[in-house]
Amino acid sequence: MSTTRPYAADDRGPDTGDTVESSGLDGQAPTLDEQVLTLPLTGESGIVPRARDFTRQALHAWGWLPAATADRRAAAEDVLLVVSELVTNACLHAGGPEELRLWRHSKALRMEVVDGGTGDPAPRTPHRSGRPGGHGMFIVQRLCLDWGVVRNADRPGKTVWAELAAPS
Repeated sequence: MSTTRPYAADDRGPDTGDTVESSGLDGQAPTLDEQVLTLPLTGESGIVPRARDFTRQALHAWGWLPAATADRRAAAEDVLLVVSELVTNACLHAGGPEELRLWRHSKALRMEVVDGGTGDPAPRTPHRSGRPGGHGMFIVQRLCLDWGVVRNADRPGKTVWAELAAPS
């Protein structure tokens, strides 16, 4: 887990807009290579399926779906699984997610889940594959290029982020 590098090397910081379609990574209007989508989740029911549906729609809009090859299909399924695990983790351990952000740029897709929890997610160690439950962050760690936690400076809570490579 990387908690010292809150953004990918080619990121320039978090989005501060409240709109579903918000600014690009550099604070300007998104280019064709970068785009941010935001889904508010506070007070919602059926949060995990809602987050997956939102992500699936984004993957369609960004051309990841429908997938032309098995590798591209697997990449899209990995994104959906990671979103499910991050949102579920916030539901179980952080009082529920407040927001899901999807950052698309040419080399990677970054998923961020904002919550008000104080704990830090971590893969359960030792990992026992035969035990039910407790696999979420292990799955995120195994599938993603990198992941980490950014603490809110002005209030309790954090943003848990994970990045997957864009399909080739």
